[in-house]
Amino acid sequence: MRLHRNLVFAVVDCLQLIFNKGEYADKQLHKTLKKDKRWGSRDRGFIAETVYDIVRWQRLYAEIGDAHKPYKQEDLFRMFAVWVTLKGIKLPEWPQFHNTPTRRIKGRFDELSKIRKFKASIPDWFDKLGHSELGELWEPEIYAQNDTAPVILRANRLLTDRKKLINSLDKEGIIAKPVKAVWDGVELHERADVFKTETFKKGWFEVQGTSSQMVTEMLDPKPGMRVVDTCAGAGGKSLHMASLMENKGQIIALDIYKKKLVELKRRARRAKAFNLETRHIDSSKVIKKLKSSADAVLIDAPCSGLGVLRRNPDAKWKLTHDFINNIKQTQQQILQDYSKILKPGGTLVYATCSVLPSENRAQVDAFLASESGKSFKLITDKPIFTHQTGQDGFYMAKLKKE
Repeated sequence: MRLHRNLVFAVVDCLQLIFNKGEYADKQLHKTLKKDKRWGSRDRGFIAETVYDIVRWQRLYAEIGDAHKPYKQEDLFRMFAVWVTLKGIKLPEWPQFHNTPTRRIKGRFDELSKIRKFKASIPDWFDKLGHSELGELWEPEIYAQNDTAPVILRANRLLTDRKKLINSLDKEGIIAKPVKAVWDGVELHERADVFKTETFKKGWFEVQGTSSQMVTEMLDPKPGMRVVDTCAGAGGKSLHMASLMENKGQIIALDIYKKKLVELKRRARRAKAFNLETRHIDSSKVIKKLKSSADAVLIDAPCSGLGVLRRNPDAKWKLTHDFINNIKQTQQQILQDYSKILKPGGTLVYATCSVLPSENRAQVDAFLASESGKSFKLITDKPIFTHQTGQDGFYMAKLKKE
């Protein structure tokens, strides 16, 4: 493999903004890939793969390359040299790579790979927290979070079915297969820009992970129900509800971020989801007006995101202990407040994309022990670990209001 100077410099510039300026990897990468219209799909793929790899393995590569924050350009080139060497690619004879000790890189990699915090490439506090909560499950789980996540789609029942979706993608040169764990899931054989396909433009699918689809399936919304998605965001699960409900009944999608609800409206138009209404939570009155009105409520709570680090590797470096402590308080408050939306006899599903028990079952137990939770009963719960299933790390619990 031959390295091209303009692509390598694009990678280094992108990393500088992510590591030193706190930019989000996906957003910065999106900007970087727009800089040169001459880049083909292979060039863009190289930039994206390399940036995500170095972000994912930042601590390990920095330790091997003796790089220290804030990273100077020479630090980032040393980290890039580590990536190149470990990939078995020959380093070009550029000034930036003069006297790069490739043998030392391999030796340091073998040495550091015996230490979990370096092998998993995570901060010390993060490693201690995960081990204290998950014990022997922590090591295989955090290693699995450094794998590359598969691309999973969900067939939109309002317009097609899974078999037709697979055939349509095949005609556009994209090979996919059914995902057995969920009703409408499809996994791509290899990564592809599915958003440019005619199949996508027709609204036949959404990109949605298997575990995320399982959350909506646990809620099991039926045609004619009134369902409230309390932390809807851009609405992946709301759209899934509309698909399962056959556009019959009512879905109310709530969020504190208005921009996300605008995006949900756009997605709903493409998916032909017409039973969906968005409401911006700009005061407590929005929740109070919905009191005891819903047949089913979904609380896809804000969380640490420790179950989806495969998809968001830079989260490892942006998370703090204080953030996790604060988000736990938010989760419990949301459970207390939003559970009041449910009718007697209704179903509530609480979910997170975290693997920490303190964000998951502990929150459910605390809610059930509270005054607000006395009328609720836990029906079932399901923790999902990536190292056991290959799916995103998630938690979901189904409660019934008696």
